[in-house]
Amino acid sequence: MLPAVEAWLTSRTSSAGDWPPARLLELKQDTTVSVVLPARDERETVGEIVRVVLDELAGLVDEVVVIDSRSADDTAVVAAEAGAAVFAQDEILPGLKPLDGKGEALWKSLAVTSGDLVVFVDADIRKFRAEFVSGLLGPLLDDPSVVYVKGCYDRPLDGAPTGGGRVTELVARPLINLHWPLLSGFIQPLSGEYAGRRSALERVPFISGYGVELGLLVDLLDLAGLDALAQVDLGSRAHSHQSTEALGGMAAQIMLAAWSRLERQGKMVAVEEPATRLTQFRRAGSGHELRIRDISIAERPPMLSL
Repeated sequence: MLPAVEAWLTSRTSSAGDWPPARLLELKQDTTVSVVLPARDERETVGEIVRVVLDELAGLVDEVVVIDSRSADDTAVVAAEAGAAVFAQDEILPGLKPLDGKGEALWKSLAVTSGDLVVFVDADIRKFRAEFVSGLLGPLLDDPSVVYVKGCYDRPLDGAPTGGGRVTELVARPLINLHWPLLSGFIQPLSGEYAGRRSALERVPFISGYGVELGLLVDLLDLAGLDALAQVDLGSRAHSHQSTEALGGMAAQIMLAAWSRLERQGKMVAVEEPATRLTQFRRAGSGHELRIRDISIAERPPMLSL
């Protein structure tokens, strides 16, 4: 491990328990905080998350916003009944051609929120705890030089306390170690729980698909430097796990995101454009079924450019 990363781990890694809400209220002063949940078909969990944030972090959080990403169920209704402000993803900035993916919802949330600090939380977390928000706010409220905070945690899998985060371990971490070793100290580089200063988030592009987390890490490292980034241990995080086939599509988008940043930074020159159609096979009776998936990604420019 690079000496700079070892020093960063010591100075910029903390635990959610280090940041009790009472202390954060003292640090907050006139800083405003927005909590954003991108949600698609998450009616089973989104309401509880909204209620916990509003009930347990009153005074610390100024607004809770759910970006409904074309849900087929009543996610939007459940979120609104729990007290969130709900926006349909495609109705935000309607003059722009809609894009697909989680990153699109995150990027558009910057246009309908007002907080100086923006906390992003996935809407599929089970047994949600307020520490998922308060822990991320701690370093930002305590130190004005910190612009971005990632959550890290254990990820249970099939009854075991760890083992989740397969795409992180098999794809994201090897890519980071090879190409951006200064980021190798991040335990969960693809975590969906992170927070940042609006002043920084509005200055970087957002990849529309699953590569948004990797893209933000790389771009914010370029923008602000390693010491402006931090991570907080949030304990354990439980959520529904996706199939291996679905994880293959996620992994492909993350690799495309890495490719885009390597090319932009002059670290890679493409002889041919990467394929954006993923071929997958599954057993079907005595033979195999072929499936071809579109794994292309798009990108929104820095919000300030609008």
